[in-house]
Amino acid sequence: MTKPLITSLAIATSLFVAGCSTLQPPLPEAAPSIPAEWPLPATTPVATDGTGTITADIGWRDFFADPRLDELVAQALANNRDLRVAVLNVERARAQYGIQRADRLPSLGAEASMTRSGGDNLDVSESYTASAGIAGFELDLFGRVHNLSQAALQRYLATDEARRSAQLSLIAEVANTWLALAADRELLSIAQATLASQEASFKLTEQRHDLGAVSGLDVSQARTVVETARSDVARFEGQVAQDRNALALLVGGPVDPSLLPDAFTPQVSGLTSLPAGLPSEVLLRRPDVLAAEYQLRAANADIGAARAAFFPSITLTGSVGSTSDELSGLFNGGNGIWSFIPQINIPIFQGGRLTSALGMATADRDIALAEYEKSIQSGFREVSDALALSRTLAEQRTAQEALVAAATRAHELSQARYDAGQDSYLILLDAQRTLYAARQSLVATQLAEQANRVTLYRVLGGGWNESGT
Repeated sequence: MTKPLITSLAIATSLFVAGCSTLQPPLPEAAPSIPAEWPLPATTPVATDGTGTITADIGWRDFFADPRLDELVAQALANNRDLRVAVLNVERARAQYGIQRADRLPSLGAEASMTRSGGDNLDVSESYTASAGIAGFELDLFGRVHNLSQAALQRYLATDEARRSAQLSLIAEVANTWLALAADRELLSIAQATLASQEASFKLTEQRHDLGAVSGLDVSQARTVVETARSDVARFEGQVAQDRNALALLVGGPVDPSLLPDAFTPQVSGLTSLPAGLPSEVLLRRPDVLAAEYQLRAANADIGAARAAFFPSITLTGSVGSTSDELSGLFNGGNGIWSFIPQINIPIFQGGRLTSALGMATADRDIALAEYEKSIQSGFREVSDALALSRTLAEQRTAQEALVAAATRAHELSQARYDAGQDSYLILLDAQRTLYAARQSLVATQLAEQANRVTLYRVLGGGWNESGT
């Protein structure tokens, strides 16, 4: 009794294996229209470890020079809630792909049932049935199910790359916040030292005023410097507290004070310069670019599924089993049953639904292509901007260091001349303000330079590995 069913299932399996085809179009080639190499000379730091290793292969533990920062990054990767959501999105996409992939294989199931019936003028009867078989399996003759599975796979891979991108951004944000905290603590220290120095100078000026050696104007001018420094101390104390709160949020919990920077160290990494002639194709390794590429592949697979919907589809349902009036005789000989129900669906008139679905899939693919090209262009701009700032910030820092040295010498000379009675207090006050502002500007420039190093490391795809390959 089961031989016809076995034969039918064998024919269906052969059709499934040998007759499956795909109507997915070739993947369009992206044309982002970017130069083959970066538009600036490769004189920037932080792009290689001195052995020719590409930035994307440099682990974040190898990039950052301070072990305290390494520990904070590790804690953030383990506890940050935004990154946890990104990881869970990957798990969800993986499960979605598993569901879609399961449609490519027959679903085997078994069931058992009992039917008991009767009536006022009818005897009570019972029947028992047990069967196993395939329900609603579609022969993928034109690749519709295969393309849907491929689209789900590509979207899962895109979600995984989005997780990598979130990790890179988190590492860079932790580093920048840590640097900002260090810079604000340095500025607070400068303000506190200036306040202490100016308070002592102000007391001395008051004493000299009491003796009639200086005017009340000198006293008022001295107080302006004191109150400016006092205001800056309060402002930087607030910024330090905000930086610590931001760091705690990124890390996902309280931060051990021993991991916080004591002072600003203007060297976030010890890496050397970008290798000359580094091609712009390294952008293709960035996780956001890879995610856009996977989305493009998924949209292209959707076109194949939309095209396959124009053609007939065949669905198979079949089962074998046994039935009996008594449970004890359910599996006795002579009680076998079978069924085979092939079903073909031929689209004839859909009111333009299939054509519109294909048009929408094609538009989605074109949108994904444009987004892919845009991600490459955006990446090229980010790297170019970071390269440009690397050179200009280095020049700015050098000039700022020279300014601090000159302002320090001018303050020393002005103080000596004032003490000797050769200059007015107004000249000394101007020298004090110039030195104070120059020291603050130097810290701000050093912070911008180090933050740009972190940015260049991130936009070139670094920060994914924990240690170098």
